[in-house]
Amino acid sequence: MSRIRIKFCGLRRPRDVDAAVTLGVDAIGLILVPASPRFVDLELAAKLRAGLPPFVSSVLLFKDPDAGFVQEAIDAIKPDLLQFHGAEPPEFCASFGLRYLKAIAMGGKSRSTKGLRAEARRYHDAAGLLLDGHAPGGLGGRGETFDWNALPKVAMPLVLAGGLDAGNVARGIAALKPYAVDVSSGIERKPGVKDADRMQAFVAAVRRAEKKLER
Repeated sequence: MSRIRIKFCGLRRPRDVDAAVTLGVDAIGLILVPASPRFVDLELAAKLRAGLPPFVSSVLLFKDPDAGFVQEAIDAIKPDLLQFHGAEPPEFCASFGLRYLKAIAMGGKSRSTKGLRAEARRYHDAAGLLLDGHAPGGLGGRGETFDWNALPKVAMPLVLAGGLDAGNVARGIAALKPYAVDVSSGIERKPGVKDADRMQAFVAAVRRAEKKLER
């Protein structure tokens, strides 16, 4: 079992970015969705991106954006990866010359987890699929989990998200054995304000879960 990657999402403060880097987090997510309480404008996003050292990735999160805005954000921020949370078709996601993650809404009664294979086929050129707990049409960051059991295997990296925190991430890892985990509300005092102790506890919980998988 390889090391499980960790992404902290919805960062808005330089001190939180610095704390994430110190903890060895692999990526930070910057949310460019105005409806989100964790929204950052292009100027702030570029500042946070510029503070990252080598080998820590920056991910820009969009939901049903205009193509011109995506390109403007790429030019201003120079991210490593894009992440799409809406109904964006694969052709749109792949049209910017950068690798991307496609978020799959796993919550709500309207979606069967058995549809995961179909989504993997549809977004076959994605760098990976991010499985989030919100219902279709929603946005992550609300602390919503989904049923982690009985998910089909797909031949691409899976990122587990949705309602994770230090108390439950080990169960999610044991059930899904994901390539990576993604957390936002589970490491916060309030939306957009991360908590250093919760950040540290989350990373420690992931590392303990890794060791159990290696046994």
